[in-house]
Amino acid sequence: MFVRALLVLLLVLNLGVAAWWMLRAPPPVPAAIEPPLGVARLQLLSEVRPTPAPTIDAPPPASPTAPAAAPDAPVSASVGTPVAPAVPAQCFSFGPFASAEAAEAARALLQPVAQRVVARAQRTTPARGWRVYLPPAATVEEAQASVQRIAAAGFSDYFIVRQGAEANAIALGRYRNEDGARKRAETLAAAGFPARAEALGDARAPTWLDVVAGKGFDPVRAQAAVVVPYRSLDCARLR
Repeated sequence: MFVRALLVLLLVLNLGVAAWWMLRAPPPVPAAIEPPLGVARLQLLSEVRPTPAPTIDAPPPASPTAPAAAPDAPVSASVGTPVAPAVPAQCFSFGPFASAEAAEAARALLQPVAQRVVARAQRTTPARGWRVYLPPAATVEEAQASVQRIAAAGFSDYFIVRQGAEANAIALGRYRNEDGARKRAETLAAAGFPARAEALGDARAPTWLDVVAGKGFDPVRAQAAVVVPYRSLDCARLR
């Protein structure tokens, strides 16, 4: 009787253990342990994969007909690169222009497409003398007042022009050469009188524009723009 009871007890205990094992909750997954910042993780020797050694390609055999280059000799990057030949500068002369204003307007058109533009005055006929004068005043009274101030400043050789297109102008002398006229005009200007020096006769000095052509400069199109003819010019004359 006692043995039977013991067997029944052991059977009940085994059934209870089996039921607990089958119905128990799964164990929690252990959290990953992160090493402190800046500390490398330890690895087993068996976990380290060997790094393959870099392979060095053997240089090709030297040609029996060409000498081998020195190992430390620098290689020039320009070897074999064709060098474009320098394009010689082209120069042209445009003119003559009827007035200084027309030459200045043409200069504004040519300057953006040229490397250099030089104005040049070329006298066609010699002057027959020079004169110094003050431009015409608005009235004869103003001209007379200017004459009185000129005399008070110690200047002589003057008179008022009474007729013609220059009526009420003040003539201040005539000279054979330009230097004398310029000095007289400068002396009067220093005293406060706006005197001018001017050549007498048909002594016109038309203006020409000498141009050093820029990249893409087309003299035919430039001639059409400034409305005066052009001719080729030796660039040495502009240096």
